[in-house]
Amino acid sequence: MATFDDLLEEAGSFGRCQKRIFAMLCFLSLPFSGVYVGIVFQGFTPDHWCRDSALVERREACGWSLEKSRILTAPLVNVSGVLQHSSCDQHEVDWNNTELNCDPEGLDFSGVAVTPCKEGWEYHYQGRKSFVTEFNLVCSDGWLVDMYQSTLNMGFLVGSFAFGYLADRFGRMKSFLISNVINVVAGIGLAVVPNYIVILVLRAIFGFSVKGGWMAIYVLLTELVGVKYRRTVGILYQMFFSIGLLILPLLAYFITDWRWLQVAFTAPYVLYFAYYWFIPESPRWLISQNNSSKALEITKAIAKENRKKLSSHFEVLIGDEVDSTSASLLDLIRTPNMRKHTFILMFNWFTSAVVYQGLIMRVGITGGNVYIDFLISSLVEFPAAFLILLTIERIGRRLPFASANIVAGISCIVTAFIPDSMFWLKTIVACIGRLGITMAFEMVVFVNTELYPTCVRNLGVSVCSTLCDIGGIVSPFLLYRLASIWLELPLIIFGAVALVAGGLVLLLPETRGVALPDTIEDVEFPHRKKGKREEN
Repeated sequence: MATFDDLLEEAGSFGRCQKRIFAMLCFLSLPFSGVYVGIVFQGFTPDHWCRDSALVERREACGWSLEKSRILTAPLVNVSGVLQHSSCDQHEVDWNNTELNCDPEGLDFSGVAVTPCKEGWEYHYQGRKSFVTEFNLVCSDGWLVDMYQSTLNMGFLVGSFAFGYLADRFGRMKSFLISNVINVVAGIGLAVVPNYIVILVLRAIFGFSVKGGWMAIYVLLTELVGVKYRRTVGILYQMFFSIGLLILPLLAYFITDWRWLQVAFTAPYVLYFAYYWFIPESPRWLISQNNSSKALEITKAIAKENRKKLSSHFEVLIGDEVDSTSASLLDLIRTPNMRKHTFILMFNWFTSAVVYQGLIMRVGITGGNVYIDFLISSLVEFPAAFLILLTIERIGRRLPFASANIVAGISCIVTAFIPDSMFWLKTIVACIGRLGITMAFEMVVFVNTELYPTCVRNLGVSVCSTLCDIGGIVSPFLLYRLASIWLELPLIIFGAVALVAGGLVLLLPETRGVALPDTIEDVEFPHRKKGKREEN
């Protein structure tokens, strides 16, 4: 009897067939980037101030600028030691009964009462129509903007578990098809429904299906290639997410209405329905379902496309995965090393999501050119994948992983204290932080798989990665609420957690050149397993 890995070696570990499938599947990461961080453009909050209809009439009659009417409407408030006109309060003045000609100079508002906005807000649109301006999600309702991103991550959290089960129960491609159906229905629904609460519900459903389908395809991709190619295709698959980030500001520049931008994020999923007929089911999964004949048929088709020919002795296939049906959550924390690995990895998943999403969403509130700033910060993600591929086999996993977190942490803290007048220095240091956290985010995925024994590997990755989605739920609240106190305060928080994460990584064992553990005993007594190998 032979394992599927034996068969795949003859069929081609990464031949023409796998390259074609890999190229097709990588396109799935492009719209995913828009779904994940599109809030930067869809939820853009422009300068705003209280609307006073009587003052608007006076402004139109006198030909005042928006800025002049804002000065007359909004009182000065102290924000982080800087006086600026309020976005949420107005002078309590009856402009219809105020004797005022078209020259408002010299008006004294020092004794005038201040009141919260009564007639809504005026916006300096800057060419964008976001859901913030459509639903007036500012001031006391500003937290509802945070919910737009948090509900997406809630969907991610549930979708990871649900589609993990569906992919194991019904297959990778059927799960992907189900995901696509939900993506299209929920995505288009988001673009047309008029009620914001319904939008939040659909956003959670959209996150549920998008993340679940993306993960099912990630698993399928790694199952179709040889062992030595798994890590590379996994990293490059994630790198296409970064390509999507480069396309996003260009797309948002030309599509200025948030609803049409949502349609643009959803449209590719209609095309992906065709994948169901051009990409085969995972032979590894079919073998696990005792359907070796179908697995052999698909593998023969792969071999044919790869211009290879299978030996006739491959008649009976067996799975090469250790049975993990007895795996328990307690196995992840029952013993000292397993407990240490679990808590450190959970914290790193959480940190990666909080800092990564936070740094991206921060681009939308810094006051610069959101398109250029987003593009520059996205460009630095590309070196991350290449640095990982260059270092993990030469230096190892632990040092690059820890260094990435530490560099990200230091960069965030330093950026917070660089004055805005030193724009390019502030931008360069912030980009270094983005590079560091991108490396950390991409590395935590495969380090997680290498530290757990086969019997609980899938369970361990699933449990630890849930902290990624919890981090995503927390991140917008940390960013937007803390930034309202002091714009740079979120950076200090991000920096602190990244430094702690990097320090904790140094407590993990190095896995370069080390055989994957098969049992919990191998994790607790690694030298004992090494000794056995040397005796043999």
